[in-house]
Amino acid sequence: MLRPTLTADGTAVRLPTRDQLLAPLLDDLATAYTENPSLLGTLLRAHAESVRRLDQAVTDDAMPDYERSIRAAGADATRELLLDELPTECQTDPHLSPDAAITLAGRITRLAGHIRHTPKGPRP
Repeated sequence: MLRPTLTADGTAVRLPTRDQLLAPLLDDLATAYTENPSLLGTLLRAHAESVRRLDQAVTDDAMPDYERSIRAAGADATRELLLDELPTECQTDPHLSPDAAITLAGRITRLAGHIRHTPKGPRP
């Protein structure tokens, strides 16, 4: 379960997704690459090209909306192909039991309340 904390400057609540969600995903991607480097390399190159084309469409004001939509669909399709190469447990959203969800919500609320009620400015 995510363990929210305050940021170093104490002005925001931090959800540590990097270590708990992204690191295992990267590990699984690396493992999938070692099992079939040519397939995964091809999929990564195709996805990179789709993302590059989508970025170009998003930043080009003259690009028609239908072209942006086509490029977004292309990026989604290549992303799905990559995700299909990862283990199933990496493809599902985290599920929290009711008690775990209440605990997480309580921690976030408590930290946010601390930020809101802490005076801004230098301490005497």
